[in-house]
Amino acid sequence: MKNGTITTFILLGLTDDPELQVLIFIFLFLTYLLSVTGDLTIITLTFMDSHLKTPMYFFLKNFSFLEISFTSACIPRYLYSIATGDKVITYNACATQLFFIDLCIVAEFFLLAAMSYDRYVAICKPLHYVIIMSSRVCRILIICCWMAGLCVIMPPLGLGLNLKFCDSNKIDHFGCDALPLVKISCSDTWFIEQTVIICAVLTLNMTLTCVVLSYACIIKTIFRFPSVQQRKKAFSTCSSHMIVVSITYGTCIFIYMNPTAKEEMTVNKVVSLLISSISPSLNPFIYTLRNNQVKEVFKDSIKRIAFLSTR
Repeated sequence: MKNGTITTFILLGLTDDPELQVLIFIFLFLTYLLSVTGDLTIITLTFMDSHLKTPMYFFLKNFSFLEISFTSACIPRYLYSIATGDKVITYNACATQLFFIDLCIVAEFFLLAAMSYDRYVAICKPLHYVIIMSSRVCRILIICCWMAGLCVIMPPLGLGLNLKFCDSNKIDHFGCDALPLVKISCSDTWFIEQTVIICAVLTLNMTLTCVVLSYACIIKTIFRFPSVQQRKKAFSTCSSHMIVVSITYGTCIFIYMNPTAKEEMTVNKVVSLLISSISPSLNPFIYTLRNNQVKEVFKDSIKRIAFLSTR
């Protein structure tokens, strides 16, 4: 205790049942390993192969980096907590974890919007694609995604750092999340709650509007293609991104826009666990298994490794 304010928190996690904790540990460890391995594979392939130097794979490489950063900010700490039984986290560590988790999530939404714009230019303006989506423009878009993330999270984070915690230090979550922290604060939290909701809604609406408009134009253009083969090729190019967008927006809208989810912390924790484990582990496979070019590059890399190992 310091000046009536708690300086350490206790993360309650998902359950106290030892058997369930073992199952959760195995599940999280495997999904985290799968996620990091898949994302690192994508990053490595985009660096190594000249065929994957296009804007689409540049964005995919940055998306994979964001996924690794996001999962690494929350999952290893919870795995450590289950393995050792140490549920204590300091105030500074909690604030740092919250900062990186929120930054990665918000930046990811803006990156998904940038990726949808890239697909729009590729399909609707193919003759101007190289000019519009130059390497300079791609780098600027990535920087804008990170800056937008910072601009969105700084107001609620700044308000959150002024909260007092004097009645309880038990966070009903497996990580430091905004809603459980606000719930145990002994300060007046109305303003920060409204700020969090406004920032979340603005982020979701702005990026989702960009995604919807891009895909509305894409679908309209695809239906104008004369041959069925061209339509199939165009749809296959966008299908992976559309699936990831649906999963990401669906789960986050459920948490931040569903009033019931705000009250039911158990539902919130389970959905948060799915966002931080299932989605990141699926995304690399959604992008690679539905992309023939990536599959070919991956096969070529395996053949090269096998050839070098036999020499």
